[in-house]
Amino acid sequence: MQHKRLGKSPIYVSKICMGTMTFGSQTDEKEAFRILDRSLEVGINFYDTAENYPVPPKEDWAGVTEQIFGRWMKTKRRDEIILATKVCGPSHGWLKGSQRAGMTALDRHNIMRAVEASLKRLDTDYIDLYQTHWPDHGARYEDALRALDDLVTEGKVRILGCSNETSFGLMKSLWTSDREGLARYETIQNNYSLNNRRFEDELAQVCRQEGVSLIPYSPLAGGVLSGKYNGGATPDGARFSNYLKIGGRQATMARRFVNDKTIASTERFAAIAAEIGVSTITLATAWSKQHDFVASTIVGVSKEDQLDEIFAAADLTLEADTMKKIDAVSKEILYPMG
Repeated sequence: MQHKRLGKSPIYVSKICMGTMTFGSQTDEKEAFRILDRSLEVGINFYDTAENYPVPPKEDWAGVTEQIFGRWMKTKRRDEIILATKVCGPSHGWLKGSQRAGMTALDRHNIMRAVEASLKRLDTDYIDLYQTHWPDHGARYEDALRALDDLVTEGKVRILGCSNETSFGLMKSLWTSDREGLARYETIQNNYSLNNRRFEDELAQVCRQEGVSLIPYSPLAGGVLSGKYNGGATPDGARFSNYLKIGGRQATMARRFVNDKTIASTERFAAIAAEIGVSTITLATAWSKQHDFVASTIVGVSKEDQLDEIFAAADLTLEADTMKKIDAVSKEILYPMG
């Protein structure tokens, strides 16, 4: 398993990170332990969770995933695990009051309450990477960063990161940390996949110039790149199938992932994968981790038998010709004006 540095920090992580957001909803604790055990066996040392998991959310379930992960971590050596978790930030109704009565602004009060609760649920005395889950662009950047810097000084957190952030927000945060002498964001966790390459527009260059690492989430585009929605299928139990049935805001979000363009590109990517003798899942994971601004790609599964195609990407480097074919599909179908 290849490793890479997180930002400019002293922490090196496996180039595949195991996500946990289904643990406690789609995945029960026994299955979660099997998934985590196998990931550790193949050399994955990096694990990502959050105070509001699992997803899909259920009333008063926020925090269950951290508890499950904490119980598993107790069966291992703590220093062989790089643990990442998150403080919510403004969640725009996603949590429905399940954390701090829905008060999730990134101020000192909420950050301090959040980290103490996460440490308790995880049953550990420190977090390796602590991330802001959503930005709070309406607040003063220095307020959140001072609170986060105090956590680093106290030893409760080793390094900091952000998630779902814009290029302006990341640069503003980095500038504020530099001006105020505060710990900075070493990582950014944003959506990035074969079907969503918007990160490359501006944020990739920010990462390169400022030494910040991307930790991409949803490299399979919410499961679309697995091919499960090809031909207009809406398989029972699939997240976006459920969202499309519910309608409203969730259906609107689902259509960003499941639409004519993404289905067409997925079918073309499947053909490219077949040419080199791998699955589309393996191709998508390998492609994600191959970029210079990426430190580790977050993958998520709900069942142990889904791991093999992901692990097949661990030491796979795509040839230049394959990368060119992928770029051609992106330009033709997803970004015809690019």
